[in-house]
Amino acid sequence: MAAMTSTARPLLNRRLAEFGTTIFAEMSALAVATGSINLGQGFPDTDGPEEVREAAVRALRDGRGNQYPPGPGVPELRTAIAAHQERRYGLSYDPDTEVLVTAGATEAIAAALLALLEPGDEVVALEPYYDSYAASIALAGGRRVPVTLRPHEGSFRLDLDELRAAVTDRTRLLLVNTPHNPTGTVLTRAELAAIADLAVERDLLVVTDEVYEHLVFDDAEHFPLATFPGMRERTVTIGSAGKTYSFTGWKVGWVTSAPDLVAAVRSAKQFLTYVASGPFQYAVAEALRLPDSYFADFRADMLAKRDLLTGGLERAGFKVFRPAGTYFITTDIRPLGESDGFTFCRALPERCGVVAIPNAVFYDHREQGAPFVRFAFCKRTGVLEEAASRLRTLAA
Repeated sequence: MAAMTSTARPLLNRRLAEFGTTIFAEMSALAVATGSINLGQGFPDTDGPEEVREAAVRALRDGRGNQYPPGPGVPELRTAIAAHQERRYGLSYDPDTEVLVTAGATEAIAAALLALLEPGDEVVALEPYYDSYAASIALAGGRRVPVTLRPHEGSFRLDLDELRAAVTDRTRLLLVNTPHNPTGTVLTRAELAAIADLAVERDLLVVTDEVYEHLVFDDAEHFPLATFPGMRERTVTIGSAGKTYSFTGWKVGWVTSAPDLVAAVRSAKQFLTYVASGPFQYAVAEALRLPDSYFADFRADMLAKRDLLTGGLERAGFKVFRPAGTYFITTDIRPLGESDGFTFCRALPERCGVVAIPNAVFYDHREQGAPFVRFAFCKRTGVLEEAASRLRTLAA
């Protein structure tokens, strides 16, 4: 068949014109082509708890989830999500009307923004941000308004005055991520209280991405935004099993919120995947009931890996921003005599056999992110030790 030759208009929807192949696909392909250690894309290189994996196998064998599960998610998982929110944070949700299971957090983000935005609505988002935020806002016809987290005393901090100034009469929604990818910042109780006050004062909706809720280190503590006064009824909280249980391929995420907000998000979600991950939903329901010792051990393991890679990066000559949460480390490459993260990351596999991600892809203001590079430490200890050894050649 002859190729289409019409040039009347581009084939790709103009709202997506600025989004090409993701940097994660590019850098992961480069890792394979060069045989490099992939510290770019944030996925573990080992599976999660054996009892959770066996729960998925048992569900498959028992015929649970092999056909379409219920649109909102299987009741067992919705009940487990509600129980988790109650036990951890004192947030009470009705599993039938206030919990929605999604195909990972990425679909939850897309469905929430498609449901809640009209063309022209402004979305204030913390920059740098997970790349699907920008694409989902664009698909919904919204306009993103970034508020930049900037380096300050060894971490990236939010300027609350800048956040307040970014809100206009056209602002519909605040998009918040804590613990924050890629910077590793965990917003404090005071910062979240200020965000809550602003949302209530200006009558704004809030979508909050809390997928790294169980990965906070040192003295940091995670506070769900929905726990603050006036926020439960206006906050869409997004969670995920992939980051907490190291089964990222299962794609099981969720939304918790007030009934009218969940109903709106569900209306968009049903025309995306409709349903997904049937047997895995039953397994995640069991995972959410694991004892507190699991979460403590998981956090301790990731903390040790954070410190291992942080030390290796510092010895290699990077300026390191030690993360208070997530499993990513942001570094500054200027001490190495570099200033362009894209050029640096594309050359790094040939220079020392390691792949990283340039943070500039997470910015509207690319120049703000130009000298920063992100490394993932959710890998086996031996892999991180080898990566640190390879990176040390940069110091020479």
